[in-house]
Amino acid sequence: MSFSSLEIAPSIVKIISQQGFEGPYPIQSQAIPIVLQGKDLLGIAKTGSGKTASFVWPILTQLQQFDRSKSRHIQVLVLVPTRELAEQVKEVFRFYSEGLPLAVKTLAVYGGVSINPQMMALQGVQVLIATPGRLLELEQKNALNLSETRIVVIDEADKMLNLGFKNEMDRVNSFLPRHRQNLLFSATLSKEIENLNAAWLHKPQVVQIVTEEAEADLIQQEVYLVSEERKGPLLRYLIKQNQWQQVLVFTSTLFRADSVADKLNKNGIDAEAIHSKKSQGARTEILHRFKTGKLQVLVATELLSRGIDIEFLPVVVNYELPRSPKDFIHRIGRTGRAENPGKAVSLITPDEQAHFIVIQKKMGKWVERIDSSTINLQGF
Repeated sequence: MSFSSLEIAPSIVKIISQQGFEGPYPIQSQAIPIVLQGKDLLGIAKTGSGKTASFVWPILTQLQQFDRSKSRHIQVLVLVPTRELAEQVKEVFRFYSEGLPLAVKTLAVYGGVSINPQMMALQGVQVLIATPGRLLELEQKNALNLSETRIVVIDEADKMLNLGFKNEMDRVNSFLPRHRQNLLFSATLSKEIENLNAAWLHKPQVVQIVTEEAEADLIQQEVYLVSEERKGPLLRYLIKQNQWQQVLVFTSTLFRADSVADKLNKNGIDAEAIHSKKSQGARTEILHRFKTGKLQVLVATELLSRGIDIEFLPVVVNYELPRSPKDFIHRIGRTGRAENPGKAVSLITPDEQAHFIVIQKKMGKWVERIDSSTINLQGF
């Protein structure tokens, strides 16, 4: 199937071809026709499978036919769990808006920054990407009008529920127009997602892309058994010995993220920590540096993982294991994406071994452990 056969706007097809993509990914080829038909959609596919484009391309195409006479009426609302993902989705909309016959104004709004500039920027916005909390704040201040909203997208719905946004989403749903198109995307399908489906979607078409074993094999996993005091030196050893130039490291706490980044820098490895205690401006700048290859190591906490979307990220390191097996799968899914191979490395202490067995059972995949006690870490 070609991109032009999907009946998306010609200018979008042109941009896609310039990027060198040979054909649509499965979620795109199946979801886009449904979106263009105006039907509700439940899309289930792993992170990195092309979900964002599968709603951005057809929505931009549809916007070329929508009535724009009411300048403060949002026509497309995209709900996301984190500010980083909001910025990421906004950039995808803006990138593919270039060259459209009718311009599309897109805005991302989220908490952690002043609300006043966001209120001022709402004039003329057709596509609003928002975290639920900030959207409710803007609605309470009568800063926006959602009465004419035609399309609502819930992106990363599983993460939205994991972060406790259900009550906020119920409130948002209560003041949206009854007749609208709803698109719900998630990396996983659970009972909670099915409940969300029942509350938001009307007779939806379901597209579920099952991960093929070949895709899973794109991620080469390595597990090192290591004592707690040797974790830092082992991480630095692996980075230097393997000459990794772009590494995403996951920790469980803000304190540990700062500590790991600080010790990497002291040992000549360019690293930054990114977490909720940093200002939005600082986080945006750090992410930009990492995505463009100007920062070697990014140390992140779980909360921010959904906003880190890099097509060719080669290495992910679990410095500490997450509590949830689903979060482990999501973490390593930052690499080995869109048919590009990657490596996921986990540093496991004796205290973490039992938990890692649980994670492997959930994955249905067993990874051989490497005993790091024989590795000479002197000088690292």
